[in-house]
Amino acid sequence: MGQNIVEKIIARHLMEGQLVPGGEIGIRIDQTLTQDATGTMAYLQLEAMDVPRVKTDLSVSYIDHNTIQIGFENADDHRYLQSIARKFGIVLSRAGNGICHQVHLERFGKPGITLIGSDSHTPTCGALGMLAMGAGGLDVAQAMAGEPFYLICPRIVRINLRGKLTSWVSAKDIILKVLQIFTTKGNVGTVFEYGGEGAAALSVPERATITNMGAECGVTTSIFPSDEMTRVFLRAQHREADFRELQPDDDAIYAKVVEIDLAELQPLTARPHSPDNIGTVRDMKNIAVDQVCLGSCTNSSYKDLVRVAKILKGRTAHPAVSFILAPGSRQVLENLARGGYLADLIAAGARLMENACGFCIGNSQSPQSGAVSLRTSNRNFPGRSGTMDADVYLVSPETAAAAVITGHFTDPRDLGMVYPPVEMPEKFLIDDSMFLRPDNADRVSEIHRGPNIGAPPKNTALPDTIAAEVTIKVGDKITTDHIIPAGARMKYRSNIPKYSEYVFENVDPNFAHNAQKIKTAGKQNIIVAGVSYGQGSSREHAAICPMYLGVRAVIALSFERIHAANLINFGILPLTFLHSGDYEKIDQGDDLEIANVRKLIGAGTDLLIINKTKGCSFSVACDLSARQKQIVLAGGALNVRSENK
Repeated sequence: MGQNIVEKIIARHLMEGQLVPGGEIGIRIDQTLTQDATGTMAYLQLEAMDVPRVKTDLSVSYIDHNTIQIGFENADDHRYLQSIARKFGIVLSRAGNGICHQVHLERFGKPGITLIGSDSHTPTCGALGMLAMGAGGLDVAQAMAGEPFYLICPRIVRINLRGKLTSWVSAKDIILKVLQIFTTKGNVGTVFEYGGEGAAALSVPERATITNMGAECGVTTSIFPSDEMTRVFLRAQHREADFRELQPDDDAIYAKVVEIDLAELQPLTARPHSPDNIGTVRDMKNIAVDQVCLGSCTNSSYKDLVRVAKILKGRTAHPAVSFILAPGSRQVLENLARGGYLADLIAAGARLMENACGFCIGNSQSPQSGAVSLRTSNRNFPGRSGTMDADVYLVSPETAAAAVITGHFTDPRDLGMVYPPVEMPEKFLIDDSMFLRPDNADRVSEIHRGPNIGAPPKNTALPDTIAAEVTIKVGDKITTDHIIPAGARMKYRSNIPKYSEYVFENVDPNFAHNAQKIKTAGKQNIIVAGVSYGQGSSREHAAICPMYLGVRAVIALSFERIHAANLINFGILPLTFLHSGDYEKIDQGDDLEIANVRKLIGAGTDLLIINKTKGCSFSVACDLSARQKQIVLAGGALNVRSENK
């Protein structure tokens, strides 16, 4: 029986387990990436592992998230990251060099290899035929230390792209269609593998838009074949030697096959406040637009921005529109400048931002109160823009450009223009001077630690009985942005006691105070949630900070992959309701008791929850592998490592 692309890569990297969907496997990781919002904690954890140098083929530390330096915290952390990179043999991408996913795609990605990153959009590099996955920082640190990366062996869904895109419809519309089909929940343990003649015609930057936003579906990753388009891209990056062809076998087996006719697609948008709330641009009926943000790791490539420059050439942004431009990398910016396209964008009224995440994570360019903001980024969760009452829509670069001109939602096909072609350069201008590469002579270099940097906190071993209060009860599709906010709060990412003050800040401002009060009283905290708990970012702080506040378990109808792994890594039990009606048997403030926890987890049986407040009980599942049981019983992965020394 033949293999699909994912099976081929996993088979070459398999260290533990079997290539059977649904079981836990451990694979060798070739490359890692971190960014500064999650990387500081990842490297603090790497330090705690007491290894002299990273053991991957390549590890890259990117400074791209918290580049706004108001106060000392971000600058101190960046200095810490630079010194850690020198000591441990890590490449550092300096602030201003670009967004990790765009830069890694350009300079380091290779077909057929494995990559994990402490950012949920690491699957971007699946555009090159890589098995690229987001993970928590501790998982990345363990991979850098030479340990396997553990995951559930995925089921592979084939998405056949047939036909050809029509004018003014682009890759963003393809992935929005995929989100309309699959939604943001119910796809845990799945990989999307793209193919078909429509896929073969897409350039690598177009493929990257699709693999990037596959993360919003909650899949493990997304991947394209490595083919002639891959060779063309790597040649343009002066890296053709990294090319290898990678295709599925003719008789490869898939769990499911979905067909999408590209010729039938039209300009789409994700409406507030979820990436799967899809409608057509024409459905928006000329909604007035206050802000247009062009860029992010999803749509900030040379091809995207040249297209917009050609649409806007000779035009000026509508008086009511604030037009924001954030190129994905310094390479993109330099090539735009040399081609004259940057001048066209600036002449159209673009406000040029740093080559960084910026507006996408809400740490700059927050829209006005009640604003409508069109963004080419990947998430439109409530408050993520930095403005709680803003309506954020996700759109293609073409739709964004149309709104810049008209001041309202406009189907770009109605602009009355010829769709401008974009020719990709045969060779990009390459300047790698903003990478700091490690030198063996630096391995004893001093580590710089600012006052905002502390040691990663450890949990205690799991008790025999959990006596806890339900500190908060939330609904479906709770994201890591709900749990621990991004934006300006992220400067406290390496100061867990301070960052913990903001847990669930935008859901229940009293959560941290109440949780600390319960912890001080000698009880534990429990979180109760609905479907798809932990969507969005790989931010492990959404597990670390609740753990610091005394959260011992989360009971939910279902969990998303990365967040569930992060909970386990920090000794928090992810428990699943066996019956959806049991969710209704708990309210915030209820006292719960779970007896014989250690024995029942060890035996792999369900746990009995006794609601002492309501005088009822029900059972929950605790579906853990033998490795995960060891971790939660010890109180977290760092504790296991200490025990095994």
